[in-house]
Amino acid sequence: MSAAFTLSLDAMGGDHAPQIVLRGAALARERYPNAHFLLFGDEAKLKPLLLADKALAACCTIHHTDQVITGDTKPSQAIRQGRQSSMWKAIEAVKNGEAAGVVSAGNTGALMAMAKLIMRALPGIDRPAICSLFPTRVGETVMLDLGANSQCDARNLVEFAVMGECFARCMLGLERPSVGLLNIGSEDGKGTGPLRDAAQVLRSSHLDMEFKGFVEGDDITKGTVDVVVTDGFTGNVALKTAEGTAKMFAEFLKTAIRSSWLAKFGMIFAKPVLSQVMARLDARRYNGALFVGLNGVVVKSHGGTDAVGFANAIGVAVDMISRDLNSRIAEELARIAAEQVQAEATEAVAEPAPQ
Repeated sequence: MSAAFTLSLDAMGGDHAPQIVLRGAALARERYPNAHFLLFGDEAKLKPLLLADKALAACCTIHHTDQVITGDTKPSQAIRQGRQSSMWKAIEAVKNGEAAGVVSAGNTGALMAMAKLIMRALPGIDRPAICSLFPTRVGETVMLDLGANSQCDARNLVEFAVMGECFARCMLGLERPSVGLLNIGSEDGKGTGPLRDAAQVLRSSHLDMEFKGFVEGDDITKGTVDVVVTDGFTGNVALKTAEGTAKMFAEFLKTAIRSSWLAKFGMIFAKPVLSQVMARLDARRYNGALFVGLNGVVVKSHGGTDAVGFANAIGVAVDMISRDLNSRIAEELARIAAEQVQAEATEAVAEPAPQ
């Protein structure tokens, strides 16, 4: 992004804040030298960190607040009592036009609740969703919803498909992304009513996507489609299962290497290959989930990430701002709405007049 821009950072959000937030901002500034950061948090903790990095201090402005939303704060409580918090103020800066987007590693539920209240949803969006990238055998795939909406109807799933394909175009550079609805089978008769209804709408639409119908759980890592659409309950279970499996694999590998001197010796020769594999599975590489469907750019970083991961989350925000994701979503939704109006009008004309 060549033009100057400003991002709002919740400097107190996350397990290792504010240190990793500022270190992540420093790494991101190397990639985006035209970036300016608004830091919302405790000035007494932030100022010493900035004094140690003059280059970062030159592109940061501190907005003091000593209230922090903790990880165990309920969303309703955060909205009622957290309006002076670093998270609320960081989101509010985007709403007021002071920043182009916000990044936080804080409480996910509170962040979504605050963002929905402050920014509101885009016109035509019933429910925003959490969207991110998954590593696959052939590259990366987009998946949503990852936890914002535990129950969804057909309209929500169609909106997720539209938002997901727009996200895929921005992040993966695809002209016509392939989209699939996550189901317990690929046959047309499988799944719930909302799934089947959403599939019918997507098959009949003329959007710039290739709708592949239903996909199953193992299709996520196969890379069968570019965008996997599901409800937030299923998506969050899939996400946590994938994260747990990756951690288990890493622990198994470490245990096996330590099991004998021969294994340790063999590791000397296997290390370059294993390093490539672990780099592909590094969660920091995929850190930064976008809250799609909001009237502004909100990126959620994993709470336990390090500076590299937080810098990648900032990168997601920059990509969405520079590629104007929200305008693309609005255009696609307007097209669906026009098609539905036209279809209803055609049906009305075709109906026989009452006798």
